[in-house]
Amino acid sequence: MRTVMHAKIHKATVTEANLNYVGSITIDEDLLDAAGLWANEKVLVVSNTTGVRLETYTLVGQRGSGCICMNGGASHLIGEGEEIIIIGFMLTDTPILPRAILVDKDNRFVCDMTETALTTTDDLL
Repeated sequence: MRTVMHAKIHKATVTEANLNYVGSITIDEDLLDAAGLWANEKVLVVSNTTGVRLETYTLVGQRGSGCICMNGGASHLIGEGEEIIIIGFMLTDTPILPRAILVDKDNRFVCDMTETALTTTDDLL
């Protein structure tokens, strides 16, 4: 079994950082659906602004709101206005085609960035 990326939201903008919330990242439900992420799924959050990387879990935000909120202690590391990438992983014993979406500065869906073909080590030899 290998841990591979299965979902990505690329170039999202943090709309809120809420220290007083108990952990996690709240994400607009439309974006969760578009990327194929689940509520309570473990994700890696990478700041394109500062380079900080952290693991947390997803919470469902209001559909169509564009919300991306860093909650709890994570709000000390990634703040409002930062550009981030949100990545979900899964365990699998076979190659998969991960889903990746691009959003604009208002966290509105721009396009599906999903690759059209898998690349394996056999393709590189």
